Amino acid sequence: MANAVRERPAAIEAVPVRHLGRWVAAVVVLAIAAEIVYTLATAPNLRWSVVGHYLTHRLILQGIVTTLQLTVLAMLIGIVGGVVVAVMRLSPNPVVSSVSWFYVWFFRGTPVLVQIFFWYNLATVLPYIGFGIPFTTIHWQASTNSLIAPFMAATLGLGFNEAAYMAEIVRAGIISVEHGQTEAAQALGMTRLLVMRRIVLPQAMRVIIPPTGNETISMLKTSSLAFVASVPELFTRSQQIASATFEVIELAIVASIWYLAMTSILTVGQYYLERYFARGSQRGLPPTPIQRFRRMLFTFHAPPPAPLEPPVSVAGHH
Repeated sequence: MANAVRERPAAIEAVPVRHLGRWVAAVVVLAIAAEIVYTLATAPNLRWSVVGHYLTHRLILQGIVTTLQLTVLAMLIGIVGGVVVAVMRLSPNPVVSSVSWFYVWFFRGTPVLVQIFFWYNLATVLPYIGFGIPFTTIHWQASTNSLIAPFMAATLGLGFNEAAYMAEIVRAGIISVEHGQTEAAQALGMTRLLVMRRIVLPQAMRVIIPPTGNETISMLKTSSLAFVASVPELFTRSQQIASATFEVIELAIVASIWYLAMTSILTVGQYYLERYFARGSQRGLPPTPIQRFRRMLFTFHAPPPAPLEPPVSVAGHH
């Protein structure tokens, strides 16, 4: 019996492709960024000491609290109203679906600034708001100005506008779930409410959460439009200080820094929320920013994997 052993082929030497264009683009981008930073840092009439002074000013901090309150209340109205309008859009009743379609069409088609302005000036055409039961003496009436204060006007304008966008987001999430799952759950005796809570919504949240997070971040910035209703939010407070001190750019930078800080916190929260609802849909969840930092800090150069040895074939004669 004769054995013949084939010679082992030499290992393949992988030569990385050199991307000269990437290095050139990186150098150009860094040069432009450095030039912008240098220009802002050395601007002759830009006083950074003023920015640092007003960054924690009492009026600025009060404006931040008002901005957060507007964002939370408007998003609460938007999410609840959006779910209701989305369910109405999916209703087989033509009257209900038509009314919900008209709501989305109207509030998405008119600027949110106009809507806030409308609620703020509603008392000019409707001095009193009342409710009553026909053919009875039960009647309630109150002044519009007392019911819809400036803060309430801004909240209603932002919330009702957001509900139109959230309705489309929720509707897209619901219809993304395969209808066969709903039919199978109903065949097992589950009610429509139980199917929606146990089957549809957990899967639809993977589609709903990302745009909802974007809408929340957008709402935080859109709340600056409340200045038209004289609501003392962050932007309004910064402009009030600027009008008294004539330091317009410095106060605009102060407001921008706080907006960036708040939106950054919301972005991190959105990332972890998306990661939570992605469980079960991916084999491995993406690493968190902290995990990436630890890997970069403690992992330097991993040894290259050993080349695979080709199998040794033995030829023989029986």
